[in-house]
Amino acid sequence: MKQSFYRYLMTQRDPNNYEPVAQFANNAFFDQSFPKHEGDYELLSQYLELNGSYLPSMLIFDEAYQLYQESEQA
Repeated sequence: MKQSFYRYLMTQRDPNNYEPVAQFANNAFFDQSFPKHEGDYELLSQYLELNGSYLPSMLIFDEAYQLYQESEQA
C-alpha cells in the first residue's frame, strides 16, 4: 500500500537537524491544513505554492518528493 507524501515526510522530521528536508518536515508537521492523505505531485505543489510560507524554496519540496518516490520503489 502506497503511503502518502505527508506520512513519508514525517519520517524525515528531526528538530535537531537543520537540513532543508528535515526543516520542511518539521514545519509541515505544524501545518494543520497540509494535505495529509495526498501523494500527487501537482496537488501537493499547488498547495505549497499557495500555503507553504514556511518553505523557502520549492526545490526543497522537489528534493523531498524525489526521496518519497524512491522510497516507494524500494
